[in-house]
Amino acid sequence: MSRPPRVAVLLDENTSSGGTRYEAAKGYLDGIVRVGGAPFGVPYASALAGLVVDEFDALLTVGGRYAMPAEWYVGEPAPSPPSDRLPVEVALVAGFLGRDKPVLGICAGMQVLAALNGARLTAQVPEHNERGRTHEVRTAPGSQLAALLGERLSVNTFHNEAIVDPGATLPVAWADDGTIEAIELPGRRFAIGVQWHQELHGPDHPGEALFRGLIDACRTES
Repeated sequence: MSRPPRVAVLLDENTSSGGTRYEAAKGYLDGIVRVGGAPFGVPYASALAGLVVDEFDALLTVGGRYAMPAEWYVGEPAPSPPSDRLPVEVALVAGFLGRDKPVLGICAGMQVLAALNGARLTAQVPEHNERGRTHEVRTAPGSQLAALLGERLSVNTFHNEAIVDPGATLPVAWADDGTIEAIELPGRRFAIGVQWHQELHGPDHPGEALFRGLIDACRTES
């Protein structure tokens, strides 16, 4: 591939204040640029999903807070604002996976990636929703994630939901309390979800290799 790989970044929105603006932390886009990719924000337009799948080399789905289907949960889902994001996200994830194009899901993006592959979530992890706190995670030996990040790393913790039943996904990282912190989809060139907000860590954090892995996978034929 002679040009920089083009990454579709599904934008978040300001759901907590009316949903009138698209949003994405600069760390998502900067992380892709630092490793040689070209990121482009994608709006909530279902009619464009097929074009995005055709024209882009990889997909990054970002964190956010928005209502997900109740059937994805074990127990009651956390109250979350409605959003037009989910149907577009579902179409994009399915489309990119259908072409075996690389997909990286972060926080809510990981949860959607997992639930679309049979996982179930819980909204009962309040001890993991504390901006500014970090904790250790261990990765699964032999996993794609471990090859990228190493055996252990310290990550932030800022989420209400977590995976309790992995379905057809493969858990590949855990917090010390057993919370699933990352998943992979077996047999895919690159389909990884992480629970932490890598975009908040910056270029010197070992998790920066997630962005590099996404871009490197674009240059590898499936």
